[in-house]
Amino acid sequence: MEESKTELQLIKLSEIQSQEVSWLWFPFIPYGKLTIVQGDPGDGKTTFVLNIAAKLSKGEGLDREMKLTEPLNVIYQSAEDGLADTVKPRLEQAGADCGKISVIDEKIKSLSMIDERLEQAIIKTGAKLLILDPIQAYLGGGMDMNRANEARDMTKKLAALAERYQCAIVLVGHMNKAAGNKAAYRGMGSIDFFAVARSVLLVGRVEGEENIRAVVQIKNNLAAFGHPKAFALSEDGFQWLGDYEITADEVLGGIAPKANKMEQAKRLLRELAETNNAMQSNEIFSLADEQGISKRTLENAKKELGVRAKRINSTWYWELDKIRQ
Repeated sequence: MEESKTELQLIKLSEIQSQEVSWLWFPFIPYGKLTIVQGDPGDGKTTFVLNIAAKLSKGEGLDREMKLTEPLNVIYQSAEDGLADTVKPRLEQAGADCGKISVIDEKIKSLSMIDERLEQAIIKTGAKLLILDPIQAYLGGGMDMNRANEARDMTKKLAALAERYQCAIVLVGHMNKAAGNKAAYRGMGSIDFFAVARSVLLVGRVEGEENIRAVVQIKNNLAAFGHPKAFALSEDGFQWLGDYEITADEVLGGIAPKANKMEQAKRLLRELAETNNAMQSNEIFSLADEQGISKRTLENAKKELGVRAKRINSTWYWELDKIRQ
């Protein structure tokens, strides 16, 4: 049987209008692209994305890199948790405006990644974030996520949908149990899911810190990798901690991170304050560098401890005498 021929269509790049990537959360979640959030079951992936959705529904961000001017509409699909007894209570605990968060009704027919209702819902709500949790539940009948050609077809269509409406699409995925493998290959199913996503975030436990979960970017095709972050889970709920010193290997291998650099930086400043009312900033930076503490981490520690900088003649000093203990 003769294969039908497809007419050649050429696109000259001179006819393409260049565009800058826009970000829901720089450099972690781009608009118009796919992002994967993956991790082991029970390690906080869903809590993480639910709290992002809750913040966005109120026009707020986790940090300053979520630059919002108004509340955003979100579509959140969860195949593993009940809406009434789990999803809504968790969103309410996170302070969400539930009027801004919609769910596509799957009572009559289960949803898949290539379901036309996804596009209809984005159009109707004007959603800027669509979450599918977990990836495995939205493959559609008969599709095998371990087969590259099928996975590629699904993700390409989903990526085209994200680009068409400049909607950030986040896929939440469980990790497989291949301990020791690279993070890219521990995501469930074909590597094509990882390949099509522009950003991949790993959420995992911090060894020795029962309530802390790390968020580490393990892929970014659009910008430099973001600094690892962390959040705490307790009886009081979710608490965003911000920058955290940990690597993907430490998260995956269950290895305790090297002394948390932020705490190390605070300790250095407190020790210096015991014998100095003020010090030249260059001297402090030099001492921090000897301990492997970055300038950025030291600046953050300075801010948290309430250290003020003062210029005398042409030299900057840090005033350590009123440091917050």
